[in-house]
Amino acid sequence: MTKPTLQTLKTDLVKHYHWLRQYGCNDSHSGNASMRYEDTIWVTPTGCCADTLSENDLIPCQFDAPPPADASLDARLHLAVYEKNPQAQCVLHSHGPHTVAMTLDGRDFRPLDFEGQYYFDTVPVISMPFDDYITKSPQRVAENLSQHHITVVRGHGVYACGTSINLAYKWSCSLELSAQTAWLARQI
Repeated sequence: MTKPTLQTLKTDLVKHYHWLRQYGCNDSHSGNASMRYEDTIWVTPTGCCADTLSENDLIPCQFDAPPPADASLDARLHLAVYEKNPQAQCVLHSHGPHTVAMTLDGRDFRPLDFEGQYYFDTVPVISMPFDDYITKSPQRVAENLSQHHITVVRGHGVYACGTSINLAYKWSCSLELSAQTAWLARQI
């Protein structure tokens, strides 16, 4: 199998980030994404617009240096995930509204639907004060993603990692559908 080029992977990451916006898992300026290419992590810029992001906007980050100032606020978190999980090739952060709503109680999420149960026995939910997010989230999210495909920061959103961009996207979308299904079941 031929290894994808950097340009192909960057195009794929941007496409999947656009889809998170298009299908309601992010608003115009929320979430972030990254992918690994050799020894470099390519991450979305801080404050980027999902509707206009292009491959040339992605910011390179190195493991042995602080992320550039224009990299996503979560760049340190992304780097921590890759350090803790050497198999990870992509990290996606989204704000699926049903997932956020269904995990506001801080309890781990257990899907009710067949597909959700097939993919996730339990989705761990991390609770932390807003003021601690920048300093504590990299280690806590990285730890969870070394053991699970996906995790949620209560009141904030979803982090998914995968051995491919498409797989991290699959986990993100599957969790949102499971949360939507659970929300609908509560209405009955």
